[in-house]
Amino acid sequence: MSQHAPTNPNSLGGVSPVREMMQIALPAIVTMTSYAVMTFVDRWIVSELGADAIAGVGNGGIFAFLAAAFGLGSLTVINTYASQNLGAGKPREGSAYAWNGLWISVMYWAIVLLPIAFFLPHIFTGMRGIFGVGEIAEATVRIETDYGRILLSGMVFMIAARGIAHYFYGLHKSWVVMVSSIAGNLVNLPLTYMLVHGLWIMPELGTNGAAVATVVGSFVELAIPMAIFLSSKYDTAYHTRRVWRPSLHHMHDLLRIGWPAGFMFSSEIVCWWVLTAGYTARFGSVQNAAGWAAMNYMHLSFMPAVGISIAATALVGKCMGAGRPDLAVQRTWLCLKFAVGYMAVCALCFVLFRHPMLALFSGGDHFTPEEAAEFIRIGSWVLIVAAAFQVFDAVAITFTGALRGAGDTIWPGLITLVLSWSFIMGGGWLMVTYAPGLESIGPWMAGAAFIIVLSIVLLLRFMAGSWKTMKVLRDRPGAELKDSFGAGILAAADEAYAEAPPVHASIEDVPPANPGGGTERGAFPTPADPGGPER
Repeated sequence: MSQHAPTNPNSLGGVSPVREMMQIALPAIVTMTSYAVMTFVDRWIVSELGADAIAGVGNGGIFAFLAAAFGLGSLTVINTYASQNLGAGKPREGSAYAWNGLWISVMYWAIVLLPIAFFLPHIFTGMRGIFGVGEIAEATVRIETDYGRILLSGMVFMIAARGIAHYFYGLHKSWVVMVSSIAGNLVNLPLTYMLVHGLWIMPELGTNGAAVATVVGSFVELAIPMAIFLSSKYDTAYHTRRVWRPSLHHMHDLLRIGWPAGFMFSSEIVCWWVLTAGYTARFGSVQNAAGWAAMNYMHLSFMPAVGISIAATALVGKCMGAGRPDLAVQRTWLCLKFAVGYMAVCALCFVLFRHPMLALFSGGDHFTPEEAAEFIRIGSWVLIVAAAFQVFDAVAITFTGALRGAGDTIWPGLITLVLSWSFIMGGGWLMVTYAPGLESIGPWMAGAAFIIVLSIVLLLRFMAGSWKTMKVLRDRPGAELKDSFGAGILAAADEAYAEAPPVHASIEDVPPANPGGGTERGAFPTPADPGGPER
């Protein structure tokens, strides 16, 4: 038995399961919460400009996110490859997946997102015509178009930042992502306020200022992890500078199990886009804005759960790479307990404090007393509906991450497609057509039904256990590197594998990635160094 072997048979790397989860989950939760806070504050700032501003920013923002969703979802599996290679004792092989995620980001932006930005107003008009949405306020249409185009023009930074973030999640170094997201927010939030209101030397751009600030913040979130990724320390440990060339094999690997995740993500977001920018917008700017204000609080609820889901992906991937599906099951249930507990508390807050929560967004001079009362009434009902599905959402989010860590992405993607289009798209249309008396609350009820059913189906999928036999990693080491573009990559591949540590039977036997001994400053303890410094 290895001298490093943990005494706890349910542990990988000599740390307790809770500590192991928290080492990844806490930075991921902080990261996801910071994104939610950034969105929340941005929309609170623009709420001073009135209901049209809230509605337009929400509609334009979700469409930009929808257009990027396939790329964002597909690149989440970088986490899977990085974590499974880490678990298999081959952490250096994850670097090429990070690089090819960056190449995919640039190509997706240039080929897909920039043309979509040009046709954006026609896309909104077409969607509303298909679903019979009536006339939308001219101010809302103008704001959503301008805001969405600015975000799409700079979306390459967000997609690339998310891709490199999943590489660090897979290496169990989520502190890198946490630091970059906090730095991005520290740039974004004051810049938003200055650009919206024209303070100091900044021009007064109104809602467009919020979009510009978001793009700048995304650039900061990309720059910091890239600087660390390309540092000499990481190149020595993980060969991050040696596999930069585009590789068809790596791209194929990412898209092979990543396209279902991207398809799942984009198919679900398109339904929420129709719900928020179509069905609810049919009832006027005030009700549309009230739904977006409630959605801000939902972000504060489910984004930390997404952080836990990211941890579940990394933990399950590591366990599967080490050949321990039994531990993957235990880690998933552990993550689920934390996610359900947090979102249950959020559900209680939605019910108890719904009126003051909504009043925060309706106090500007651009709201008449009647509009403010309508805003709070509709928004409060939306929060009650949201409270009903919070626990179910925690279940769906956690199991999605766990299944992705094992490489099970196709089946969850297909079932999400079927259910989202059936409940959100179809059910929402039935609500606005045959139950218009429910107003914009009806489509939100259809959305709640979708989340509840999806959570039950994903739970059953996980418990069936078919994911335990799925294989993600290649058997032939170095195959993917040697298929890269450029003759020079062959020599780099040979050098990489000559210097790489041998694959051990258990993860605790893997030598430290840092050849100088110990762990790098601020990093979490590695499996080979369970006594490393605390975060």
